[in-house]
Amino acid sequence: MTTFSPRSSNAFAELMAIRGTMPLDPAEVTLTGADPFFRTPFRIGEVSAAVLAARGVAANDLWELRTGRRQAIKVDARAAAATSLSGGEETLLRGADGLHHPIPTAPAMKHMVALTQPWAAADGGYVLPHTNLPHLERRVLDVLACDSTVEAVSAAVGRWSADALEDALAAARACGGKVRTPQEWLAHPHGAYLAARPVVEITKVAESAPQPLPAGAAPLAGLRVLDLTRILAGPTAGLSLAEHGADVLMVTAPELPQVPAFVRDTSHGKRSAFLNFTRPEEADRLRALVREADVFIDGYRPERLGAHGFGVQELMALRPGLVHVSVNCFGSGGPFAGRAGWDQVAQAVTGICHTQGEASGAGRPELTPVFMCDFITGFLGAFGAMLALARRTREGGSYRVQVSLCQSAMLLQREGLVSGFSDAPGRLTPPEFDALSVEVNGTCYGDLKTLGPVLGMAETPCRWSRPTPRLGGDRPEWLARGPATS
Repeated sequence: MTTFSPRSSNAFAELMAIRGTMPLDPAEVTLTGADPFFRTPFRIGEVSAAVLAARGVAANDLWELRTGRRQAIKVDARAAAATSLSGGEETLLRGADGLHHPIPTAPAMKHMVALTQPWAAADGGYVLPHTNLPHLERRVLDVLACDSTVEAVSAAVGRWSADALEDALAAARACGGKVRTPQEWLAHPHGAYLAARPVVEITKVAESAPQPLPAGAAPLAGLRVLDLTRILAGPTAGLSLAEHGADVLMVTAPELPQVPAFVRDTSHGKRSAFLNFTRPEEADRLRALVREADVFIDGYRPERLGAHGFGVQELMALRPGLVHVSVNCFGSGGPFAGRAGWDQVAQAVTGICHTQGEASGAGRPELTPVFMCDFITGFLGAFGAMLALARRTREGGSYRVQVSLCQSAMLLQREGLVSGFSDAPGRLTPPEFDALSVEVNGTCYGDLKTLGPVLGMAETPCRWSRPTPRLGGDRPEWLARGPATS
């Protein structure tokens, strides 16, 4: 197995620059393995491993604040790549025979994947309409004036110019994006805006007193995280913080649509409560939770929470010292900042679809085999949150952390391409999976066997300290925590 220095990873270097000038012992981080793992020219495994390693360094910073000690970090690129298979492909269910079996993909997911592809437009360009969640699919179909079939969507896209359809989808508050080359994206005002910003933006937005870390035997022990996210990227940020010991409380409303497989696979170690913030009494309860929270993860469409009194400034007035993490598609600003989007949309607009199709010889744009932007973005959100928490401990303040799917796609492209991917395995071997998997028994989904945390930390191993919850199965309240230790 090849071992390479973290200094050879552009992605790791970018993230350490964001961390700042604090010295890092070169022996602290070991990265092993190499791409290709998936049938794609993109270095999904290596970039995922670098981001996970950076997340480990941020956790180590907090651990050092608690104990004065640091610990060895190790990540393997193949294991890191496999994190992008969440959503069913690396989760097994125990059957009546006592053995674990693959969980079939839901028909609704298969249908969404079939429709959410790059389709040829009338002017020779391509547009990817996104049809995840029923209300968003309805908006797309209303713009296209067609039925929900592959044939109808393909034909309808073919009646539009690519630019006009992208704008029409945005105007209808639907999701979709024009396929661009990497060069076209960087020349576009939005791509140029993001290229000038760090991949993780951390901003001190208010002053407050330094806050010591509560007692605990993990980097985030005793810290409280409100997770107001759905689908993959935001929940992965919350899952990451839970793996380092945080009390992560997912808050959603029972009427909001979900993707059950994604809920299942990104909820390990968390708790889950229902609150509808559009109802005054439940909004008051959410405010009470905010007052005692340390981190608030916002995965809603930009400005959605602000319209209901839960914007960044309102949250930080409720809780001085709060770390607010924004997870979205298009980032912190620029002409597309108000648009919603998904992993596939980010792949389309930033150039990944173009490069994937070109490298595979498909003769047309293609999506990569996995939703890697989602998972990388989630890891980056947790990395930024922990850097902000360390700053809060040392110097005080309230912080805003901003990560996006498009920025993750651009980070991935900056790492360069790999060749020889046509025969890449695309999944772990059974012995590899057995070595990395954990069994989570007695959940509302049944007895599960799933890929466990792949970030290795010598003294505080990442783990899920609580069973996988039932959505809405917990009370909207915090667990008790011990006295401060630093």
